[in-house]
Amino acid sequence: MGEDFTGGCLCGDVRYRITAAPVEALYCHCRMCQRAHGAPVIAWLTVPLDAFVVTAGNPVGYRSSAKASRHFCGSCGTPLTWREADNPRLIDISIASLDNPKSVTPTMHVWTETRIGWFETADHLPRYPTNERPKAGP
Repeated sequence: MGEDFTGGCLCGDVRYRITAAPVEALYCHCRMCQRAHGAPVIAWLTVPLDAFVVTAGNPVGYRSSAKASRHFCGSCGTPLTWREADNPRLIDISIASLDNPKSVTPTMHVWTETRIGWFETADHLPRYPTNERPKAGP
């Protein structure tokens, strides 16, 4: 990776830096992401947890399930991250929250079994009905 990725929330209170290349990038169609973001699909990138640092502000955490926590800006509500609740090694960051979101391109779709029927993408990326897919990462 040539330079770090930076990003943040809508109001600018929360800023972050990513210091490693993404392990993977994907579109998630699960109901939890749909509801948390108010959108039919979310684009995530994944990096090692130690390559992600909040440089301004203090994201608010929400334990969205027994498995995971989500973090967002407490001022404007922008959803920012998803991470495993127990022993996280990786963190997912919303690609749309990057300062330059076109710098990371998703390579697959997951949780397509809960895709909203009226939402379809025209790409030819691999699609997985659940989260069972080839795993990347450390």
